[in-house]
Amino acid sequence: MLSIGEKFPAFRKKAVVSIEKGKEFTEITQEYGSAEGKWTVMFWWPKDFTFVCPTEIAEFNKKNGEFSDRDTVVIGASTDSEFVHAAWRRDHSDLRDLKFPMLADTSKSLAEELGILDNEEKIAYRATFIIDPQGIVRWVSVYDLNVGRSVQEVLRVLDALQTDELCPCNWKKGEETLTTQLSMN
Repeated sequence: MLSIGEKFPAFRKKAVVSIEKGKEFTEITQEYGSAEGKWTVMFWWPKDFTFVCPTEIAEFNKKNGEFSDRDTVVIGASTDSEFVHAAWRRDHSDLRDLKFPMLADTSKSLAEELGILDNEEKIAYRATFIIDPQGIVRWVSVYDLNVGRSVQEVLRVLDALQTDELCPCNWKKGEETLTTQLSMN
């Protein structure tokens, strides 16, 4: 699995960005976030039209403004096609107004390169990558297919990474960092 300190792989994939007819699809490249000098959070879910996945996607959408406030681009992804993503967005009320793209890795090549492809079903695990503006992976988390992730924890870790300081256990934005405490002594 791709890990911390490694360069996030280059990719070019189709994505769903709207449910408006004629404006549903775009192409996204690896430079989508980093070329703009921004951080990127890419999160993966196993399958469209399932039960745990829309709860996570909806929560990322609710928190999208908080990611934007941190100069961070959010990209959701699965191995389903852009057409399945579009149908799911039209069908599911919590997904209609997404503020981030739903990337389609139909070839499964990106999921495989990231090392997050389940061996049996050939679907992506629930993985989350925080990528810095230089395209370097700074945080990875992977969950079992049946367990949803905490979007609040992704924000907490992003905040900690963006301080570029030492952050203690359970640190939250606004609290003193260890670096601050050490420099006060």
